[in-house]
Amino acid sequence: VQLQASGGGLAQSGGSLRLSCATSGFTLDDYCIAWFRQAPGKEREGVSCVSSSGRSPYYADSVKGRFAVDRSSAKNTVYLQMNSLKPGDTAIYYCAAARTRYESDSIYYSRCFDTTYTTYDYWGPGTQVTVSS
Repeated sequence: VQLQASGGGLAQSGGSLRLSCATSGFTLDDYCIAWFRQAPGKEREGVSCVSSSGRSPYYADSVKGRFAVDRSSAKNTVYLQMNSLKPGDTAIYYCAAARTRYESDSIYYSRCFDTTYTTYDYWGPGTQVTVSS
């Protein structure tokens, strides 16, 4: 089982980056995928999550309207498109996979950032995103 986030790098404020979370060893369609990030000296925070159905991804308020997530079952990959980047987006970004356990997407989305409620079975190593002002 493997999750590998890639696509990070250096971007200017207002720029864009597209992160990829390549998965292997499990059936992506059976899993919800979340993106988290952690900036130096700060706690990890949820960025976005998408259920196994792919419908209506959920976003943190800080990135809503700027980030978009989509998943490709054919490529076993989940993408995070990040636009209008800000220096505050600088962090290490991680993707994580949780086997679908909830009866509805809304239940998952209500808890997807709280890892005390949602068990993420697999985590990938992070990718660094640095946004310069």
